[in-house]
Amino acid sequence: MPTLSIAERNDPIIRVRGLVTRFGSQTIHDGLDLDVMRGEVLGVVGGSGSGKTVLLRTIIGLDKPAAGSVEVLGHDVLDMPDTERQVLEKRCGVLFQDGALFSSMTVAENIEFALRENLDMPQELMEAIAALKIGLVGLPEDAAEKLPAQLSGGMRKRAALARALALDPEILFLDEPTSGLDPIAADGFDTLIEDLHGSLGLTVFMVTHDLDTLFTICDRIAVLVDKIVHVGTPEQLLRDAHPWIRAYLRGPRGRAAQEVGRQQRSLLGQPLLDGAL
Repeated sequence: MPTLSIAERNDPIIRVRGLVTRFGSQTIHDGLDLDVMRGEVLGVVGGSGSGKTVLLRTIIGLDKPAAGSVEVLGHDVLDMPDTERQVLEKRCGVLFQDGALFSSMTVAENIEFALRENLDMPQELMEAIAALKIGLVGLPEDAAEKLPAQLSGGMRKRAALARALALDPEILFLDEPTSGLDPIAADGFDTLIEDLHGSLGLTVFMVTHDLDTLFTICDRIAVLVDKIVHVGTPEQLLRDAHPWIRAYLRGPRGRAAQEVGRQQRSLLGQPLLDGAL
């Protein structure tokens, strides 16, 4: 991963302040504050209905909150002209739940769509970039001409990731990237995200429920509880006294995931988790 200075590592690339989100009479977020630091992998978790995907959609400008402010790369997402928004969108890549690929387009055409909509370049160059992205996410060359329905679940996720990376974004937003995958495919996708994060210098904002992912590749975790957020490293949150956080991270599955994280970090030469085990 490209070396970041101390100032860059402490620089919030995403800044959310006083966020209030409502749907009718139901309040989802109430005064939520969150900073996402440049170059980190942030895992976002919470119970059903806690607003994880809503938070992601609000940050990328798809949902409008009742109150609060959202800044991404120094831009006010909630109040910007369309021309400025288009420039910002090119610097962000999004992998939605289930991939959200265009079903009538091949994998290559899905990737080329992002290029065609945002850049002026010849078809030959778009095809070359699509091939590069397909290889980058670990898909075989012949996946380029296949339709999403012809791919396995794991391959569709990788194809959607290739499309999210088409414009070489600085920030990668992932919404439940390992949902629906078998354990082996999920582990492979985690490894892919970790490799891309390191090699491309990405900042990753990842909504997930996968405990193995949290303890293996996330630098920090943001837990949505009580309509606000608790944020810290895995080690810090293992010491959090909130009942939901304790049950989630220190229950039987959480303890098993910690051990997986220890093993993976040991293999990668990373600092070991100092948690509840």
